[in-house]
Amino acid sequence: MATDASTQRAAPVVRHRGWQVIVAYSLVCAGTQLLWLTFAPITTESARHYGVSVTAIGWLAEIFPLLYVVLAIPAGLLLDRAFRPTLAAGAALVTAGGLIRLGGPAFAWALAGQFVVAVAQPIVLSAVSKLAGEYLPREERAAGIAVGSAGSFAGMVVALVLGPTVGGHGQIERLLLVEAILALLPALWLMVLLRRAGQESDEHAAIEGNAARALWALPAMRTYCGLAFVGFGIFVALATWLQQLLQPAGVSEQQAGAMLVGMVVAGIVACAVLPALVARRGAERPFMLTAVFVACGGCAVLAVGSHIAVWATALAVMGVLLLPALPVILTSAEQMAGPAAGTAGAIVWLAGNLGGIVIALVAQALVHHPDAAFLALAVVALGGLPLARRVRPVVVADASPLTLTR
Repeated sequence: MATDASTQRAAPVVRHRGWQVIVAYSLVCAGTQLLWLTFAPITTESARHYGVSVTAIGWLAEIFPLLYVVLAIPAGLLLDRAFRPTLAAGAALVTAGGLIRLGGPAFAWALAGQFVVAVAQPIVLSAVSKLAGEYLPREERAAGIAVGSAGSFAGMVVALVLGPTVGGHGQIERLLLVEAILALLPALWLMVLLRRAGQESDEHAAIEGNAARALWALPAMRTYCGLAFVGFGIFVALATWLQQLLQPAGVSEQQAGAMLVGMVVAGIVACAVLPALVARRGAERPFMLTAVFVACGGCAVLAVGSHIAVWATALAVMGVLLLPALPVILTSAEQMAGPAAGTAGAIVWLAGNLGGIVIALVAQALVHHPDAAFLALAVVALGGLPLARRVRPVVVADASPLTLTR
């Protein structure tokens, strides 16, 4: 009886510690996104500060999806083999990257710092499900994953706000210092908390080879990956190049940053409502069709519009559909995959990041021709139409053959 009583008293303490780990992890996720988008809302000012072209500044953001695609599988394998040390190392790399950027006014310091953080990103982001599995009771894991993932969106918003407000008017060093501190503190907190082991969990971070092959053989999986490629790619292209593309129209860094913030905030609010609503109603196909048309129309409006209010409205409406599209795709893919859900989610993330680098490079090639760049993004969005038409509500039982591949 005494043992049972002590166990009951200990349970809330253990749960509290578990949520501390999740919150610290969420803030580290925010730090990775904060450092990723440091220069996106102040592309022109950053190019002037470092004495390089705007194309070179673009690579400070584009290196992130590139290295994610290259390192996601090795990162998952490392997390499965030595979870806590690997995640702690990822948090340390985020901190190191933020500090390296303070090394001096040369562009090489900024590039080196971004490279280090980009190496850390797949380690940090791939850990969310396994972390919740090890530190939270089963009934709270979904909430833990949601909180951990929400940190990424929060980091984007903070980056887009700090860029033009703290780093505007040539104050790049001040911006880098503030962001280094914001990345350092949660990373240290998480590393301290990870010294204490969680519980055993059957969650995996790595992509399992047999399951991946079986999933890729399914036409629906290829459809989901294609939609993630297009949707996430357009978002990354806009986040990276919007300020530079709208500058010839007289849009300042502060105004471009505010429009991007509006887009992301609108998307975050929509993410809290739309994915669950779409899943309940089995409305994946009409939702994806709507997202395709809105993305295409929004990019066209950015090309032909002539007023900041019109551009801001177009971006906000795009945010409402583009950002929730990713959790809708992830939910459908994971439901279809059944026991291979973790691998399905990882493959979708890989496809999205691949789209991020390819489509951002399209925008980069046309960065000095804004109308052509926005129209090219509209054409890319329209390319998602045949994919969206193939989407069907998921029947979970369809995933049962995948149980043989595990």
